[in-house]
Amino acid sequence: MPSPTPMSGGTKPLIAIVSKGFQHQFWQAVKAGADSEAAKLGVTITFEGPPTEADVEIQIDELTQAIAKKPAAIGFAALDSKAAAPLMQQAKDQNIPVIAFDSGVDSDIPLTTAATDNKAAAAEAAKHMSEALGGKGKVALVVHDQTSASGTQRRDGFVEWMKANAPGIQLLEPQYGGGDQAKSADIAKSIIAANPDIKGIYGSNEGSAIGVVKGVTESGVKGITVIGFDSGQAQIDAINSGVMLGAITQNPVGIGEQTVAAAVAALEGQTLPKVIDTGFYWYDKSNINDPKIQAVLYK
Repeated sequence: MPSPTPMSGGTKPLIAIVSKGFQHQFWQAVKAGADSEAAKLGVTITFEGPPTEADVEIQIDELTQAIAKKPAAIGFAALDSKAAAPLMQQAKDQNIPVIAFDSGVDSDIPLTTAATDNKAAAAEAAKHMSEALGGKGKVALVVHDQTSASGTQRRDGFVEWMKANAPGIQLLEPQYGGGDQAKSADIAKSIIAANPDIKGIYGSNEGSAIGVVKGVTESGVKGITVIGFDSGQAQIDAINSGVMLGAITQNPVGIGEQTVAAAVAALEGQTLPKVIDTGFYWYDKSNINDPKIQAVLYK
C-alpha cells in the first residue's frame, strides 16, 4: 500500500476509532500510535473503548455515537462481531469506510484489518511452551474470550500447534476469564487445585497472563511454566523475576499507526490489502532489553 499523503485544506477529516478496551496499557499504546500518525497525516481522531473487554453493550453504544458524528472514516476492533453487524451495515450505507484493527471484525464490510497474525503468534507461544517442558506434561489455557477473533485465534493457534507438533503435551479444556486479572487468577488457582501435576499455563492477553501469574504465585506451587501474551509492566516484572518464562508481544503502536494510515489511504481512494500484518515478537529474559523488543513493549 503506498504511503498516504498528509491531508491539506480546511477542516481536518475526522477518524473515529473504537477499540476493545481502554484500561490495559496495550490500548494506550495503540492510541499513542494512532495519535502520532494522525498528527503526521493531518487528520483528527477520537479514540474510545469500554472500561473492560466484557462490556459489549458499552462498545456498541460507543460505535453508535461514533457513526452519529458522521466521521470521514471509522477504525473498529470488535468485542462481538455479531452484535456489531447492524452498525457495520449502517456505516457502509452512509459511505463511511471502516478499517478493522487488532481482533478485527468478522464481516466483509471493513476494507482491511491491521492486526497481529494471532494464530501464528499463538503457535509461537505453544512452541516455546513445548520446548520448556521437553515436549511432555499437562498444559492449561486461560483465554480472554471466545467471541472475538483474537480470543479464538490465540486459542486455536496454540491448540493446533500442540496437536500437530507435541503429542506428549496433554492440553486441558480452555478456560475463559474475560481478560480480567482477578477472574483469571481464580481460574488459574482452580486449575492448579484440580490438576496438581499441571506443568504449564498459557494466558492469551495482558489481563489473562497477569491473572495467571497472580494465581500461580498465590497458589504457592513451584515449577509451573507460565507463558503470556502482550506486555505491560506486570508481565515484564514477572519475566524479570522468573515467575513467567516469556510472552508474545504485538506491536500496538504499529497497530494504531497502520489503522490511521489505512483510513487516510481509503479516503484517498487507494486500494487496501485485505490484511495489514503488524508483526509480533517472542520475548523472555534473554532478549527483553534488546532495543528492538523494548520498542514494542509498553509499560
